[in-house]
Amino acid sequence: MKNARNQVQLIGRLGKEVETLKTSSGKTRATLSIAVNNYYTNAIGQKIENTYWFRVIAWNHTAERMAQYLSKGDEIMIQGRLESRSYEDKNGKTQYITEVVTDQYIQMKAPKAKAMA
Repeated sequence: MKNARNQVQLIGRLGKEVETLKTSSGKTRATLSIAVNNYYTNAIGQKIENTYWFRVIAWNHTAERMAQYLSKGDEIMIQGRLESRSYEDKNGKTQYITEVVTDQYIQMKAPKAKAMA
């Protein structure tokens, strides 16, 4: 388990279409947004739903396959690691962002309905 120190696994739905771009070095980068829902019952018995959004990055072959096969609303499971970075916005203010960099994913499919005879 030497690689388990920075590992993330999420199951959620794509909030928008996968966006890809080619870097100046020729690598393909995909960016996607995943919504993960969490449910609980509060003290007075109401069912509460919270939605958390995660920014996910994929590179090269994984990025190309995601762009080819995934669409907004698809349920997927991703596995990767957390990475944080900073950048300066247009006002010169430093912004910090944490992303999930994925190297594996599985597209979850609902079972097909059986035809009634």
